[in-house]
Amino acid sequence: MEIVVRSPRVGEVRALLEEDRAPKTVAALYQALPLKAQASRWGKEIYFATPVAVELEKGVDVVEKGAIGYWPPGRALCLFFGPTPASRHPGEIRPASPVTVVGRILGDPDVLDRVRDGDPIEILPA
Repeated sequence: MEIVVRSPRVGEVRALLEEDRAPKTVAALYQALPLKAQASRWGKEIYFATPVAVELEKGVDVVEKGAIGYWPPGRALCLFFGPTPASRHPGEIRPASPVTVVGRILGDPDVLDRVRDGDPIEILPA
């Protein structure tokens, strides 16, 4: 399912929610769209709270650049585009704790580096 990530500093970025990765979590997130929040930064990660409350599904400790994850402890959606403070070496992208990978950014995820703490962010169906 295609979605759009929208924020003033980046405009619109296309992304994909991948049902096969985590069907329950993806379904819950898609039903909650549109999401509107204030972005928070943690290294090269953007995250924000959602109204979705689901348990960890196929959790992972390390993700790929461009991954979109759901972090159950914070009920947060996370957009990963590089190392975080928890990363153990420069090429590693490590969330604060395991996340459910629900999709990926289409195109260059580095554009997300323009988003700052407190910026408005929206996730919409494409």
